[in-house]
Amino acid sequence: MTKQLSIILPTYNEKENIPELIDALHAVLEPWQWAYELVVVDDNSPDGTAAVVREKYGDDPRVKLLVRTEGRGLATAIRYGIERADGETIVCMDTDFNHDPAMIPQMVKFLEFYDMVIGSRFVMRGGMEDKFRQFSSGVYNLGIRLLFRTPVHENLSGFFAMSREKILSMPLDDIFYGYGDYFIRLIMVSWQRGYNILEIPVFYRLRMYGHSKTQFVSTFIQYTRALLSLRLKLWQGRMK
Repeated sequence: MTKQLSIILPTYNEKENIPELIDALHAVLEPWQWAYELVVVDDNSPDGTAAVVREKYGDDPRVKLLVRTEGRGLATAIRYGIERADGETIVCMDTDFNHDPAMIPQMVKFLEFYDMVIGSRFVMRGGMEDKFRQFSSGVYNLGIRLLFRTPVHENLSGFFAMSREKILSMPLDDIFYGYGDYFIRLIMVSWQRGYNILEIPVFYRLRMYGHSKTQFVSTFIQYTRALLSLRLKLWQGRMK
């Protein structure tokens, strides 16, 4: 059965956050009376994330649990979920409460007028509790804008809404690899195709439980390499 909305939730060691997030998503989405599903893509977390989801939501048809026992990584997990989703509209978000579930209805409604809607920390009224991350991410985003000459302020969040059809029409192998750098490539392909992109303000709270998987130095190096590779591919006309 085709659903209106699929929310992709990639997890790794999120057993404490994921039940609260699923409950929060149900609370936000149920009043809209949409046919929706929550697609949990777990990379076989050693902390038992999948077992927690299975135990608490095994009888809930709105929760689809996918456990990957081969391969691991944020970008490929998101692609895995999108390809197995039933919804006409896709929303991707983190599972650590950085991304506010309350923003999803607004993002989905704006898709009536735009091709891609991004939750942005760097438009008016957006921001973060972690001021160091806000500053460093803001500087990096500015560098991306200057390098690619795009109007998009937020190239790193990974909180977005888009039609599944548009995503699947893209060169997925050239986009969905690595970590959060996939989002930079997704935005660049969308921009090159002339898609209308809207940024709406979001505010990142601090993680409720567990530890962030993002290591500042290694992530900075990985993203910079990804940017240089992407710049070369765009010059060569290989990313469309």
